[in-house]
Amino acid sequence: MKYLGIDYGSKRVGVAVSDEAGTLAFPREVLPNDGELMQDLARIIEEEKPESIVVGDTRSHGGAENPVTPEAERFAEELKRFGLPVALVPEAWSSVEASRYAPAGSGHQDSAAAAFILQRFLDMGRGTLR
Repeated sequence: MKYLGIDYGSKRVGVAVSDEAGTLAFPREVLPNDGELMQDLARIIEEEKPESIVVGDTRSHGGAENPVTPEAERFAEELKRFGLPVALVPEAWSSVEASRYAPAGSGHQDSAAAAFILQRFLDMGRGTLR
């Protein structure tokens, strides 16, 4: 099963995809969070044909919201328009992990963070989303 992973940010959205078997995640691209975001995601979904979407949950380990949490949760709800299951999974430390592999300020950290979020989900063996 192929998955699409998303690291939501108020300025940029990192996107990752899994392999067809749903075992490995790969950074795909970084999209500006603007009026064309949903169109850009529709294009990626058409090209990649994922069966489910995994979005990083911006809450802390203790469940506390941060300033972007309400916006990220609305975004996750809006993704349901694509007719695919959507899961929120913890994203804690994904940006720190990604910064080890992508040059600072390159923007590639966002897609690498999406890949870390997605890989964490895949490693947990979540299987099919509802």
